[in-house]
Amino acid sequence: MTAEEFARELSVGEVAARSGIAVSALHFYEAQGLITSRRNASNQRRYPRAVLRLIAVIKVAQRTGIPLAEIREHLACLPHDRPVSAADWAKLSAGWHEVLDDRIARLQRLRDQLGTCIGCGCLSLTDCPLRNPGDEVSREGAGPRLLDPG
Repeated sequence: MTAEEFARELSVGEVAARSGIAVSALHFYEAQGLITSRRNASNQRRYPRAVLRLIAVIKVAQRTGIPLAEIREHLACLPHDRPVSAADWAKLSAGWHEVLDDRIARLQRLRDQLGTCIGCGCLSLTDCPLRNPGDEVSREGAGPRLLDPG
């Protein structure tokens, strides 16, 4: 590795400071296969600068409630042997578009329907004469069928 290439790499402390996450979180992300590093001659982790962009995407995705396994699955489409290009980011975005639209629709249903369920005072979908008369929904299986039909 040339001195120029080395200068472009960041230590774990530098990545933590620049990304705003703890060193332990970086180690966790790496163990989960979300980011990668290499070890230098002194066995210290070195990250390419592009890892900062990945961490930003991971943090935002986590804040929206996307599980790490799903984040890892989507990030797998990005190259690991070269810098990420605009075309790579477009591919990642396209892959996430449908997933995010579905998540938005589910959250909107929750927002729009939760108030009426709790607001009526019965607190029971089994007995609710408006939302589930005669417990008809139970025939569709377990889970929050009215709020999450998917």
